[in-house]
Amino acid sequence: MTARKTPAKPVKKTSKKPSKLNVPIVALYAVPIYNAIKRGDAAEMKKLATQARKHVADVTSALAALDKKLGAQR
Repeated sequence: MTARKTPAKPVKKTSKKPSKLNVPIVALYAVPIYNAIKRGDAAEMKKLATQARKHVADVTSALAALDKKLGAQR
């Protein structure tokens, strides 16, 4: 005898408001930046530069908070 498989349950769609993270993710390291430069699309390069600058600012802020926390633990 073979076991009977139960049908998969359908995925329910929710009416939740989309989050701010509902955008394509771009890894902000050298390769995507150089590839954008090679393609030569000025609008893409400007958008990527804006995203990268915000990311660098966010990381800089997080590192400052981390250093402050580590300094307080010494």
